[in-house]
Amino acid sequence: MILEMKVPSPGESITEVEIATWLVEDGDYVEKDQPIAEVDSDKATLELPAEESGIITLKAEEGDAVAVGAVVCLIDMDAEKPVDSGQLAVDSDKSNPTENTVKTPKVETKVTYATGTASPAAKKILVEKGMDTNAIKGTGKAGRITKDDAVKAVPSMGSIPVDGDRGTERKKLSMLRRKVAQRLVAVKSETAMLTTFNEVNMQPIFDLRTTHKEDFKAKHGVGLGFMSFFTLAVVRALKMYPDVNSMLDGDFQIKNNFQDISIAVSGPKGLMVPVIRNAEKLSFRGVESEVKRLALRARDGQITVDEMTGGTFTITNGGVFGSMLSTPILNPPQSGILGMHNIVNRPMAVDGAVVIQPIMYVALSYDHRVIDGRESVGFLVAVKEALENPIDLLMDNNIQKALEL
Repeated sequence: MILEMKVPSPGESITEVEIATWLVEDGDYVEKDQPIAEVDSDKATLELPAEESGIITLKAEEGDAVAVGAVVCLIDMDAEKPVDSGQLAVDSDKSNPTENTVKTPKVETKVTYATGTASPAAKKILVEKGMDTNAIKGTGKAGRITKDDAVKAVPSMGSIPVDGDRGTERKKLSMLRRKVAQRLVAVKSETAMLTTFNEVNMQPIFDLRTTHKEDFKAKHGVGLGFMSFFTLAVVRALKMYPDVNSMLDGDFQIKNNFQDISIAVSGPKGLMVPVIRNAEKLSFRGVESEVKRLALRARDGQITVDEMTGGTFTITNGGVFGSMLSTPILNPPQSGILGMHNIVNRPMAVDGAVVIQPIMYVALSYDHRVIDGRESVGFLVAVKEALENPIDLLMDNNIQKALEL
């Protein structure tokens, strides 16, 4: 029986996907639930698992755009799983023992593979480079030229002297990356984006974490990080300045009475922005648990489109990569994004004296069509105040209750 595998829908608004990578080759035997391909949508990269076991026949090439519901491969479920010939010989020897076994001297034979047979993806790359498949030595099965071989192949430069490696790599952007690029360009051209800056003395948060992080982790199983402080400070500021928690829809402004906070995390497929739903209802433990859960799912490539849709405000942390200061780009259709940066010991005036304190620069980018200067500056000052006075403004003067210790 032949099974037709069709492209599943990654989300209700997605009509097509792109075959990013085939993880198997045409004619391979695949097991049920084995990942056979990675497919890109304009929102995420997802693995496509085999629906049944059998011999697979590919019906699309890498880079092809395929409509949701279209057939991408066939699986012959009646085909028997190939037997490992080496294991078969061992099993045969075990089942037919003889007293007088004659050992035959091992004769080394050199197998010469045919060259010039290229996979569809490799052939496409070589054509773009103007190269002949016969000039390439394949590293795949039976000398097959793989996509990696084609990418690494360098056209002949004739007699021109060349110093060092002058190879180039031509790689098509994933559908997700192309969509991100389109959105970023649209933000710059379609919004009146401005950025305002401030600095935060992180010493009070350092003191709290030093005193309570071990007990917090022992009781809740997650660390007491900076994201919970920033998320709850943002929630408080959004309640004070609701315009920052709004977005434009044509001639209308939509204000949200809830705070769904998008957090930018780095995954194997690039930047992902999962959403912490109803952050206004979460405690420090709740925020840290959700941040950990979403970060792990993004890292493992399990994040879904629904988990990255519908945020009302974004927090991004370039500080983990060493950024001192930046102007973060809006995550449309949201009207505001807060950028965190690295924490550096700097001289600061405290009570009339110059002391060394851990300082973080923070940046708020906002859409000036919706948010005026008073709201933007006031919002960022409110975030600063909460972070520098967390016991009073985020914990209601009750550390034990706030941290549920």
